[in-house]
Amino acid sequence: MIMTPTAGVHNRKEEVEQHMNGNGAIVGSRDSSMAPSGAGSDAGSDGSEPSSQNSNPLSGSSSHVDLNPPVVADPTANNGKGEVIVVKVGTSTIMRGEEEEGDIALSTLALLVDTLVALRKAGFHVVLVTSGAVGLGCKRLGLKKKPESLAGRQAMAAIGQSSLMRTYEELFGYANQHVAQQILLARGDVAKSHQYFNARNTLFELLRLGVIPIVNENDTIATEELRFGDNDRLSAMVAGLLDAKWLFLLTDVDQMYTADPRSDPSAAPIDVVEDIESLMVNTGGDGKGGTQWGTGGMGTKVTAARLATAAEVTVCIMNGAKPENILNFVLPHKGKAVGTVFLPQKKVIRGGRKRWIAHGLKPTGTIYVDSGAEKAILRKKSLFAAGIIRVEGEFDAEACVHVCNSSGEEIARGLVNYSHEEIEKVKGLHSDVLLEVLGYEGPEEIIHRHNLVDVPSGCND
Repeated sequence: MIMTPTAGVHNRKEEVEQHMNGNGAIVGSRDSSMAPSGAGSDAGSDGSEPSSQNSNPLSGSSSHVDLNPPVVADPTANNGKGEVIVVKVGTSTIMRGEEEEGDIALSTLALLVDTLVALRKAGFHVVLVTSGAVGLGCKRLGLKKKPESLAGRQAMAAIGQSSLMRTYEELFGYANQHVAQQILLARGDVAKSHQYFNARNTLFELLRLGVIPIVNENDTIATEELRFGDNDRLSAMVAGLLDAKWLFLLTDVDQMYTADPRSDPSAAPIDVVEDIESLMVNTGGDGKGGTQWGTGGMGTKVTAARLATAAEVTVCIMNGAKPENILNFVLPHKGKAVGTVFLPQKKVIRGGRKRWIAHGLKPTGTIYVDSGAEKAILRKKSLFAAGIIRVEGEFDAEACVHVCNSSGEEIARGLVNYSHEEIEKVKGLHSDVLLEVLGYEGPEEIIHRHNLVDVPSGCND
């Protein structure tokens, strides 16, 4: 993994401490000063949801019912204050290497479980996103590597899922910690807004009850078109869905470096990234982490960090063999924190509906706009037919599409009010003539501003 640090990337541990308050939390990640310019000038122009959808049901609730109350030595030391932490553990952490024939890394999993239980006892709400089902399925059948076909990987996931969940159930059981097993998600499961918010409500209710949800992609039935692609992306979606404070991506290296430390002795660790767009990333085969059992690498983790930080989540890439290091980041005076921290982006996606558009939907077409429409979109205005110069792809009304400028650069993503055929008929025309051209009355906007996400770097592919 080769990274070139610029002004927004630092490799001095003091930089991390400067962004932390006394509780070990990043300062400024929820600051209103990070709102996009002009976002508050037009009521609702940030796409915020009604309070029933956009508010965090875990904050300030007086009706909290905890079926699994945390045992804290000092009852006043509730450091977490109900904040949500999402931890994603990869196959490279769960499974041992090829030389050990893919045995499960039981001691590492025990340390992970112990850490998550400690977070619960400190007052945090915890979600675990786990990989490993395919690898364990291969182990059960004596395979030396993953099947290449989708059907083969799905079969291995079906076989390994029960073994993986049984292991977690036993380990958490020793600590008397309730878990919700096998919350299986695929991209198709959140393609509709009501599905997205139902998943959000279910996860929040589990957290309110003191349960640790265990989430995995539904590899057994998800097709390539309806998959997140890897659990790194899935964990970023879950973190944004739950307004998480932290997302920890556990991998097989301590942190990111300015060059590959295995081949370049001058490689320096990167401790904090303020501007993720400043990273120059080489994710070639030699720089890719993981094992023969996994699907992700450092490149997918950088992508996940980009998605999550656009949703105001602080992200940390760290070594999964030392999961107790998570406590050093979130609890005061625990010890030295080793990992690469990505601070939330200055321009973030606010509102549950816009995060659903950004993370849950797969674009099916592209609309190209002129410079006037581009400027209007960047000022958080709606897209009208007059600013459209070209349409690509076939899509129906209410589909998600890319919005690109005349140079082909994506500037936004949104839900259209009309199909590609209808937009072809009215592109370049004033909204006053839509009724005459189409023969029926409809919305004057092609994409309403509430359905436009103007942070394309924070959108899932």
